[in-house]
Amino acid sequence: MIKAILIDDDHHLRTGLKALLERYTDDIAIIGEAESVKTGIEAVQKYKPQVIFLDIHLSDGTGFDMLEKLSDQGKIKAHIVFITAHEQYAVKAFKFSALDFILKPVDFEELQHTIGKIKEVVNQNSSFEHIDLLLENIRKKVDNFKRIALSTSDGIHLFDVADIIRCEAKVNYTQFYIKNHKPVLISRTLKEYEEILSEHGFERVHQSHLINLSYLKSYIRSDGGYVIMSDNTTIPIAQSKKEKLQELIRTL
Repeated sequence: MIKAILIDDDHHLRTGLKALLERYTDDIAIIGEAESVKTGIEAVQKYKPQVIFLDIHLSDGTGFDMLEKLSDQGKIKAHIVFITAHEQYAVKAFKFSALDFILKPVDFEELQHTIGKIKEVVNQNSSFEHIDLLLENIRKKVDNFKRIALSTSDGIHLFDVADIIRCEAKVNYTQFYIKNHKPVLISRTLKEYEEILSEHGFERVHQSHLINLSYLKSYIRSDGGYVIMSDNTTIPIAQSKKEKLQELIRTL
């Protein structure tokens, strides 16, 4: 049984989320609740949960404040699932940090997906450095994130965004090809990574390929059109992407 606590200043949301978890999974038990930064820290110290469902806005501060205070006391050793209204900056930060989140109002299918992710990662030998990455980005209030956390079958690993050469779709998975590192397979779709990496010099040139334009070596017009990357891989270009790619190349 996975031990979890629920920290949210909305009593009705806590009651509703607890009921949904009880209905749709028998693997996660809510063993404690809290509504503020202060009582949240006390709950973490008392129950030592494996999972913390954490609202961003609490009665005496934010969920980030709570994590900062816990971090000051030592490494946070729990899987964090944020509960939030759709706040674009926070959601982007969560995605770069490989942290799960649930949007208000809670959607049944989204919750089921999150439950699946919790079961995947809760027993991994994680260093929880991705939580430090989140707090670093929130603290600095940066929008151009320099590092990304990738959750694999053996744990969560941090990489410089600038070292990612390309990403390739593998059905519902994404394979990352990273400079001086073996390929990394992630159980998220290429579309999800296209959304967060498009502002960092990445371009979706094909249904199955997202490339970092910094590593583009050659654009070949023959044989239907393809590019050669710095690692000498050849990537096909979709007909609908050719014009935009040529425009982007002219600006490089």
